[in-house]
Amino acid sequence: MAVAYQRRLLTIEEYHQMIEAGILSEDERVELIRGEMIEMTPIGNRHAGCVRWLIRSFSSTFASRAIVDAQDPVSLGEQQSEPQPDIVLLRYREDCYRSQQPRPEDVLLVVEVADSSFIYDRDVKIPLYAEAGISEAWLVAFPSDSVFSYCDPSPAGYRKVRQYRRGDVITPQAFPDGSFAVDEILG
Repeated sequence: MAVAYQRRLLTIEEYHQMIEAGILSEDERVELIRGEMIEMTPIGNRHAGCVRWLIRSFSSTFASRAIVDAQDPVSLGEQQSEPQPDIVLLRYREDCYRSQQPRPEDVLLVVEVADSSFIYDRDVKIPLYAEAGISEAWLVAFPSDSVFSYCDPSPAGYRKVRQYRRGDVITPQAFPDGSFAVDEILG
């Protein structure tokens, strides 16, 4: 006889209560995805170097027009999710989002850097961002030596997907004057 197990999903509020109570530390490598706490994969040198390069390049290019955020939560309330993307370009706010976490309408671009997490990022996180209405997402895909750009979000996913390879240049929709060589992103 099979036993049916019921999963109990968390709300964002319960997740925050666990952090405030010390059950989870702020430095613990977990994120909330559709009510489930998901342990994040370890960060390797290539991944970390790419994130650092993006921080430096985005900061120097968009300094007065956007906030460059790295590996911090974005609140996706309707999905009961609080992913921690590798890089986020946020609408500029003088208070740097001290009073609340960024929400989908604050996000100009979200970037996931994927090596061993490629399938998870592509099949779970990118659709989550589309469903939340985030206008653009990039997936730096080391396994395919390319960067994927996802635009035109819908509840069913992004309607426009383009793969950029070495030798190509990629430009964020929000900043058509800021272009980046895929070779430099990939290292």
